[in-house]
Amino acid sequence: MTHVTPTRLSDGRELIYFDAREESAARHRNADATRDERGLPARGPAGTARYDALSGEWIAVAAHRQSRTHLPPTDQCPLCPTTAANLSEIPASDYEVVVFENRFSSFGPDLGDLPAVPGWGTTTTAYGRCEVVAFDSAHEGSFGSLGPERARTVIDAWAQRTEALSAMPGIKQVFCFENRGADIGVTLLHPHGQIYAYPFIPPRAATLAARAHEFFEASGGTRTLMGHALAAERESGERMVIEGEHFSAFVPFAARWPLEVHLVPHRHVADIAGLTGEERDELTTVYLDLLGRLDALYPTPTPYIAAWQQAPIDDVLRPASYLHLQLTSPRRAADKLKFLAGSEAAMGAFINDTTPEKVADALRAATPAPAAPARKDQA
Repeated sequence: MTHVTPTRLSDGRELIYFDAREESAARHRNADATRDERGLPARGPAGTARYDALSGEWIAVAAHRQSRTHLPPTDQCPLCPTTAANLSEIPASDYEVVVFENRFSSFGPDLGDLPAVPGWGTTTTAYGRCEVVAFDSAHEGSFGSLGPERARTVIDAWAQRTEALSAMPGIKQVFCFENRGADIGVTLLHPHGQIYAYPFIPPRAATLAARAHEFFEASGGTRTLMGHALAAERESGERMVIEGEHFSAFVPFAARWPLEVHLVPHRHVADIAGLTGEERDELTTVYLDLLGRLDALYPTPTPYIAAWQQAPIDDVLRPASYLHLQLTSPRRAADKLKFLAGSEAAMGAFINDTTPEKVADALRAATPAPAAPARKDQA
């Protein structure tokens, strides 16, 4: 059981402690022990969203993010527990997993609906919400460095926040993700991820949802596109990396990136909140195994983006959408990265420098390093 304890920071932002252990939860229920003493000024207004009539896409304009924290020294990390010398974003002396509203939010905190019929020059409030998920109190690491108990708590946090954010007015898509590595653009070394609650369905998610809906309708509502792909990959086995009871991981047939793996539940489920306890247990194990294999490919840690594709909050598109993780990395060799240049950046036409089959072979053969000894608070 994961204990959920909400509180507020001094500028009014919500912060939520997620604890697997009752003794941790009890500390966080003590208001005196978790009071934010910084006296932060009131939050500024939300940013804006501009409509690009040429593409039909919404663009967030968040100039206030230029001043966000960038690779601070350890003793000034905003995600470490608070000390007398460092009053951080997390006003507790220790914690397991914490979620809080991003101080430098691209969307929100205002909630509402975007104009139904935007046109050239339409500008509106960038409604929505952006949250930070601190995976652990240790200063350095990533999801893959967590112990199983802590990783399972993060999954429960993703599920709780997905359900809560999906119910907020105007939200159309909830996106949980982790950026790992300076080559991806990470600005904090502390192990963390983010959750964006968009007031629209983002372009990539919209494309996936539309294709899934088209396939679902053509089957008379009996088959899903991702379920079809998963069955084909399991039958072939050529690109399979891990196959469990509830989850499988495979390199997709038409991978865009040098390293790309899809982690897919065997059961059709819309989002992380819909996973059963048994499914979350296996997801913990399989996901840690997969990240370990990714890091075993080269002598140094592999940069990646771990992107959870969840069903849009849309009555038409949601029934056909299928939860899955898209794990991608631009690393194409030990000392080389793939950069999005002309064809990819300008035209969206990807050219892969590797073959999915060779990548799958390498990941199957990779041996994850033994897990680091867990701290006494991280089983």
